[in-house]
Amino acid sequence: MKKLFVCALLAAALIAAGCAQKKVVQPTQPGAAEQAQQPQMQPRSVAPEATDERRGVFRPEERITEQQMAKVETKEEAPRYREERGLFQDIYFDYDQYDISAEAKAVLQNVASWLLKNTSAKLSIEGHCDDRGTSEYNLALGDRRAKAARDYLIALGIASSRIEMVSYGEEKPMCTEATEACWAKNRRDHFVVLR
Repeated sequence: MKKLFVCALLAAALIAAGCAQKKVVQPTQPGAAEQAQQPQMQPRSVAPEATDERRGVFRPEERITEQQMAKVETKEEAPRYREERGLFQDIYFDYDQYDISAEAKAVLQNVASWLLKNTSAKLSIEGHCDDRGTSEYNLALGDRRAKAARDYLIALGIASSRIEMVSYGEEKPMCTEATEACWAKNRRDHFVVLR
């Protein structure tokens, strides 16, 4: 009898366990849990400037005024220095050379003594060449000629910060004839005082 009671009790337990309510697990979409944890993002509105840009419409502050265009075209910007040309003689060089001649040394000594008296002035040395040779070669040679004069002035006591150099190569000739006399005039250093 006890065996029958135990069997009935086990059967009842199995029936109770089998009839227990099953949990139904809903399938989740990937990333749904992450979205639930992040704050909701507002839909992004397109700024009016962006749409205007796409349509080719510019806002008034982005437009270049006619006054600004005129200023750029006429280069109204004030120059850094006032230039004085012709204060000193040019110095001349032999063909394809940049050595300072005895005549050039006399001119450079005159330039140096003037610079020592006028301490606020600066000097620009323009190196020039005749038109024989390539433009690149003549730019480099004009630079060497200007540097030779600058080095000589520095040796005479002029501070390097007061001397600027520029090479024009063959771009600004004094003479345009194809003669040796004309080419000799173009192989020069020209001095411009900057105040």
